Amino acid sequence: MVLQEKHILKSFDTPTRLSDLPVGTFVTIQSRKAFKKALKKALVKLNGEPAQTSNFVLGGELIEIFTDESIKKKPKISIPFEILFEDEYIAIINKPAGVEVSGNKKYTITNALSSALKSSNQVDALIRPLPAHRLDYPTSGCLIIGKTSKALTVLNQQFEHQQVDKTYIAVTVNSQTTQGIIKEPIDKKPSTSSYQVLKTIASQKYGALNLVALKPHTGRRHQLRKHLAYIGNPIFGEKEYGNPSNQGHGNGLYLQAYKLEFNHPITNELVLITSPVSKKFKNLFVDIQQTLLEINDF
Repeated sequence: MVLQEKHILKSFDTPTRLSDLPVGTFVTIQSRKAFKKALKKALVKLNGEPAQTSNFVLGGELIEIFTDESIKKKPKISIPFEILFEDEYIAIINKPAGVEVSGNKKYTITNALSSALKSSNQVDALIRPLPAHRLDYPTSGCLIIGKTSKALTVLNQQFEHQQVDKTYIAVTVNSQTTQGIIKEPIDKKPSTSSYQVLKTIASQKYGALNLVALKPHTGRRHQLRKHLAYIGNPIFGEKEYGNPSNQGHGNGLYLQAYKLEFNHPITNELVLITSPVSKKFKNLFVDIQQTLLEINDF
């Protein structure tokens, strides 16, 4: 067996059957059904001993979750990216554009994390660091990584309850109002984004190219890309939701996860991180660093 995750249980008011632990207790097992299956396969240990579905816990116990040796190990690969912040519990990296965060492919950020980040010495350290959220394939910028079970669980809760403030920057095409809120549903679910136009330059082909700051207030797939296309200002280089002739000078999608602000999942200290502005943005807006200082609450 290969150790997958360590977790120290929080305290319970009354004895709790191991098989009835709340969903979300573990990072690598996301459902009660999957946990019971792991128990039956003897892939769970309680304080170093094989765990049973009939075991009761009070809190403070060490749970170890293993994977079957027959399961193919995820490959470790090398992808060049900058580490913006790292401690024992989390890391924040600058994800490059043109690479998947996770999935069945070999070359993903997830598969590159183990070799790029320092190992955590915490008792609940994950065997493999895992992303706490996602960024699209063509999007670059700040990506938070969990290195321990507790840190990743808290991060997931923070994202679920919209406690992570995310600011993106993008270049959009066509004339655009200075500021606005977009509330167009996505996949029949309520979805809200807000934007602030920071600077506009003339374009013979598009009429205008706008440097825009963006905030997704919900977390739908491709939300910012869909919302901007909906109001008639698709992102420069957007091929899926924009005009096919919108090629973005051949530099891909002009969308970057620029800034993250949240409370550290373990220390509760405020974390504020910005990613280095991509060169393709600088080529269009020479004074972009000064312009980004004009971002306000929107």
